[in-house]
Amino acid sequence: MSKEIIINSDLHGPSFPGDLTILAIESSCDETSASVCVNGKILSNFIANQTVHEQYGGVVPELASRAHMQQIVPVVDAALKNAGCTLKNIDAIAFTQSPGLIGSLLVGGQFAKSLALALDKPLIPVHHMQAHVLANLIDDPKPGFPFLCLTVSGGHTQIVLCESPVNMKVIGETMDDAAGEAFDKSAKLLGLPYPGGPLIDKYAQQGNANRFTFPEPKMEGLDFSFSGLKTSILYFLKNAGKSNLFKSEFTATETEKQEFIKNNLPDICASIQQRIVTILLNKLKKASLETGITDICLAGGVSANSGLRKSFEEMGKSYHWNTFIPAFQYCTDNAGMIAITGYYKYGAGQFADLSVSSTARAAW
Repeated sequence: MSKEIIINSDLHGPSFPGDLTILAIESSCDETSASVCVNGKILSNFIANQTVHEQYGGVVPELASRAHMQQIVPVVDAALKNAGCTLKNIDAIAFTQSPGLIGSLLVGGQFAKSLALALDKPLIPVHHMQAHVLANLIDDPKPGFPFLCLTVSGGHTQIVLCESPVNMKVIGETMDDAAGEAFDKSAKLLGLPYPGGPLIDKYAQQGNANRFTFPEPKMEGLDFSFSGLKTSILYFLKNAGKSNLFKSEFTATETEKQEFIKNNLPDICASIQQRIVTILLNKLKKASLETGITDICLAGGVSANSGLRKSFEEMGKSYHWNTFIPAFQYCTDNAGMIAITGYYKYGAGQFADLSVSSTARAAW
């Protein structure tokens, strides 16, 4: 059964006091980002990436939090300068409260609280996944309410019904692994360096997506599952493409396995990507048919995947959807999406005092 998570029951829309300038900070994982939003328009969205994790094949939490501490002051300064304003112009400060790596969240949260205290300005905590959904409200054209959003990232896969900027509910979600995790772990099995998801997308563009077949999990309702698919890919590679079953009459040496991957990498990547995309879009199609909603959005880091974007737009044409995808800079973790969420939360009066805590996991 999917959880139904209500953010706010106010459907009357936000209200704003004249000009409103919001400084936003995002530090949930390994990007340090700051953004300035004026009257709902993003004037700057500065992101500092952390390359230190590449040698470890994944994000190292301690290294991430240290990098945030080094980067947050210059990143905020750059965002302010790019927007042509100073701290004196700021009316409120929004920050990512959850979910994410706790050490990383604490750096951004404590910095935001310190600024709010020093400037005597309102503090707006933001849920990271809510912000991914509202990234679709940054640029024109914008979806109308209500709309559905398929939110896909390394840690989350959800279908969200958005009735207003401050009223959302999750109507479908993954029961185990996220789609982004399926991409990254498949890439690791193929011997691709971190981060591997974008590399699968790159090789897939050169391959035949119908060359190999992987199973689609049988999940009731609108929920997802990717753990079985990952297992199928694991044994497919272990058996050098002859079978994707655990108990198989086929066996392959490590040399045979590596040779098979080397000779078929584009087709393998294309076939894996196609299966992940069809799992996602089949559930999204079901959600649209069940709700009758035809304004449909993508969001999250995996929405930058070219195969997903193309198939999403093609499905939209087939089912007469109005489709929306944020610009690339607002797909991955960024403060622009925190800023636009903070803007609407300000209008709804959703503030916090300095006792607010960062949390690694939190319901919306």
